[in-house]
Amino acid sequence: MKISFLNKILATDNIFIDTTYFLIRFFLGPIVRLIWVKKITGFKNIPKEGPVIVAFNHQSYFDFICFIAVSPRNIHYLSAEKFFDNALWRFALSVTGQIPVYRKSKDKRVLHRMVYDHLDQNKMIGIFPEGTRAPDSSIMLRAYPGVAMYAIKKRVPIVPVGITGAFEVLSRHENFPKLKKIVTINIGNPVYFKEYHSVKLNRRAHGILADKIMIEISKLSGKIYPFHNA
Repeated sequence: MKISFLNKILATDNIFIDTTYFLIRFFLGPIVRLIWVKKITGFKNIPKEGPVIVAFNHQSYFDFICFIAVSPRNIHYLSAEKFFDNALWRFALSVTGQIPVYRKSKDKRVLHRMVYDHLDQNKMIGIFPEGTRAPDSSIMLRAYPGVAMYAIKKRVPIVPVGITGAFEVLSRHENFPKLKKIVTINIGNPVYFKEYHSVKLNRRAHGILADKIMIEISKLSGKIYPFHNA
């Protein structure tokens, strides 16, 4: 798969992306905090600079909306290709520098290259290891191994984040958010897999390490991750 013109634009920050994030923090941030975000803990755990991966539980589109609105840094999420098929979503994701994920494609080399390029440029990557929104408000889905693979390949920390309340504000079966100030964002301590930086790991090993990240997210979110011993 060749890198499209859109992907080339998304491959690096530019003045449009920086301006968009400034406007989000200035205008959207206070609104989101006022109406939906009840509590945020652990901001100090997000490195002020340098490459980092932030990993979240995922139950609602409001997960990434809330975090973008309050994040101290620009964050580049891995976003499903279906959003880029919609003109409005495509514009919103493009001006904030999100990374398209073509989930049906067996060749993920373009995606991997874009993630690695972003990390090489000291950026913050946002990943929902579950890959899609969980249909249950209390149980998490099995994580894909990519979150651990990226972190180990580029020797960067993973910051686990647990979000609660977003499902109740906007579930996957709803189109409009409820006006409930119940969203809590708990940011955990960075996880370093330094002992694996010089070890060649296969997909199963990456999956086991991804499960470790999900267990941390489970503690932060109060959600159940039922794959501890898989």
